[in-house]
Amino acid sequence: MRRADGYDAILCPIDGSSGSGAAVEHACYLAELADARLHALFVVDETIAGADGWDVVVEREEERGERALDAVGEAGAERGIPVEKHLRRGRPHEEILDAASDYGVDLIAMGTHGRTGIGRFVAAGSVAERVVRHSGVPVLTARLEG
Repeated sequence: MRRADGYDAILCPIDGSSGSGAAVEHACYLAELADARLHALFVVDETIAGADGWDVVVEREEERGERALDAVGEAGAERGIPVEKHLRRGRPHEEILDAASDYGVDLIAMGTHGRTGIGRFVAAGSVAERVVRHSGVPVLTARLEG
């Protein structure tokens, strides 16, 4: 629950892309300022794979997720920020919203591609957009680099 002087817990969903570093930087900065715990979350999107090769795809995604979570853990350790790492399976926006509730976070800090114009319409229903629309806590979106 949010303290009067800041945040107790911040959720930082990551997708393992090089661009998600902007969201991690913002989340670490805020966690450091607020003396808050950081929850790093990677969601294996169960909607991405077909029936053929499902286990291989999931295993590869879980390995990628572990590496991404370890990188957030290292970024937190460099700043003295406690980081809890979470790997979940499901639809990313649903898992992010559930995680925010499950872990009692006060803020979600996540990346967005920052699309405008026609690109925004093509990507309508993005994970970040869905989280912003349905979150019960504030959501900070950082435009992804790259």
